[in-house]
Amino acid sequence: MKKVALVILNYNGVKFLDKFLPSVIECSSDHAEIWIADNCSTDGSLELLEEKFKHINVIQNESNGGFASGYNVALRQIQADYYILLNSDIEVTQNWIKPVIDLMESDQEVAACQPKIRSYYNKSGFEYAGAAGGFIDEYGYPFCRGRIFQSLEEDKGQYDNDIEVFWATGACMFVRADLFHKLNGFDDRFFAHMEEIDFCWRVKSLGYKVMVCHSSMVYHVGGGTLPVGSAWKTYLNFRNNFMLLYKNLPSKRMYKVLMMRLFLDGIAAIKFLIEGGFSDFVAVIRAHVYFYRNWRSIRKTRMKTFRNNVSKVYQGNIVVDHYILRKKKFSELKKRFT
Repeated sequence: MKKVALVILNYNGVKFLDKFLPSVIECSSDHAEIWIADNCSTDGSLELLEEKFKHINVIQNESNGGFASGYNVALRQIQADYYILLNSDIEVTQNWIKPVIDLMESDQEVAACQPKIRSYYNKSGFEYAGAAGGFIDEYGYPFCRGRIFQSLEEDKGQYDNDIEVFWATGACMFVRADLFHKLNGFDDRFFAHMEEIDFCWRVKSLGYKVMVCHSSMVYHVGGGTLPVGSAWKTYLNFRNNFMLLYKNLPSKRMYKVLMMRLFLDGIAAIKFLIEGGFSDFVAVIRAHVYFYRNWRSIRKTRMKTFRNNVSKVYQGNIVVDHYILRKKKFSELKKRFT
């Protein structure tokens, strides 16, 4: 087996495979064995792979379990020391793998890592899903160096350092294979969105680190499977974020945080309704109904061991800082990180 396995999870992404897979092969084959895990595509993806990329390993999942289950099923069949989980809508660059693996090899406490993520359509700017490393505030809202909510920064080298972060993007995540399996991978119930944050939180609760490697960079299209404006995406974001908090927060903080989130999610739902987004309003309600109905089963997956001060949590409310105090850049945040 090769030390590194690069695994692209595909669902009806034939146009992305055709466009980006050649450069992935060119820039990655010397460092990693390349796999495509297909989630029951119906758009000709498998026919394309058979016709143009016969030398690439293909796993055909029996059902579409989304990002979480799709990777869990596929990675059980792949042996390697490191996995690279790569979205199909990413353009890689020369020498993008080696710096990340070198960083992880230099410190055995680094469990997961990501490169810098720039936008494919604005190649000097950061991309929404990961930017220069992911963080979370004390109420569970995720954001990034280079991206706070919808405010994206230009990459001017302001974040050109390798640092510990809270979460690494699932769009391009390097992860130790043994640890991935030790933690049973992603939570299948998440389907898509925030499963990587849940995984990284569990990793950090065991005392490991999550990093960003600035000397590796890729370009991400974004929104290829679930575009912005999708009520299904709204549902997954609100549902999964609430599950994320309940699963990972220690008891002494959980109830305070969840009560605040109930209030803030209610405001978000009303805002959707006022702005004409009735389907998004319903999605927020459905997200909470799911949680209450499945509370007992979710409770069984709460972390058994909590670290009360998991590193790299922003000690503030990013919603207030961004929307009221008008903080649009990561560098403008003044409150401390644990």
